[in-house]
Amino acid sequence: MGTRLYVGNLPYSMTEEELRSLFEADGRSVADVHIPMDRETGRPRGFAFVEMKNDADAQAAIEAMDGAQAGGRTLRVNEAQERDRGGGGGRGPRGRR
Repeated sequence: MGTRLYVGNLPYSMTEEELRSLFEADGRSVADVHIPMDRETGRPRGFAFVEMKNDADAQAAIEAMDGAQAGGRTLRVNEAQERDRGGGGGRGPRGRR
């Protein structure tokens, strides 16, 4: 198992510091937190990546946080998948489908 986690259905108002605190509960260790922002609006995109310090903390975080409530939303937490970097994601020559 990897240590990088995907956190979906994140409240738009949540900060990286708040997310770190949630994932550090119960003594788990967080190495990094990143909430991607929309380039056009500058607002959070509603998901994040949390890097745990080790596999055991990553597994414990998934078990504790998947389905947990935060800001009125039910979080979805699982191991992050590597992005396919080839070919621009299957989009046409103008970048749109």
